[in-house]
Amino acid sequence: MPTPDRLHAVRLAQPADAPDVGRLLHDFNTEFDDPTPGAHWLAGRVRELIEADQLTVLLVGPGPDGLAALRFRPSLWSAALECYLAELYVVPARRGKGLGRALLEAAMTHAREHGADYMDLGTGETDTAARALYESCGFDNHEGKPGGSVNYFYERAL
Repeated sequence: MPTPDRLHAVRLAQPADAPDVGRLLHDFNTEFDDPTPGAHWLAGRVRELIEADQLTVLLVGPGPDGLAALRFRPSLWSAALECYLAELYVVPARRGKGLGRALLEAAMTHAREHGADYMDLGTGETDTAARALYESCGFDNHEGKPGGSVNYFYERAL
């Protein structure tokens, strides 16, 4: 079994990590019954985006056992960047060991260090573990706050 330090070590993915990232993304979508173009296709796309500096992926654990995928964009509201946490995933066998928290904290640090002053994300209403993690790290959807309205995330294929 890996030592706790090695288990929680977060590193920046390189183009050579694309097969692992593709596998993790494919497994994520498969687990939640979402469509996936397959691990091989995802690996190719991830490699392209990392090489073009359009995607940042952080990996955790020796497997690797999880990932955080980040996309940066200019902000309308400040001179800084915004960071979109596109995906956060930990393999089921490693959940409950702090890997998701390690990834999220590393993602926030990485975003700040690369000029972002805001991070947003989306998750399903029924994914209570993810919601609890995000809320424990300061993310807010305003639910239940006096005078606050719930934030919604919408999506649509074009």
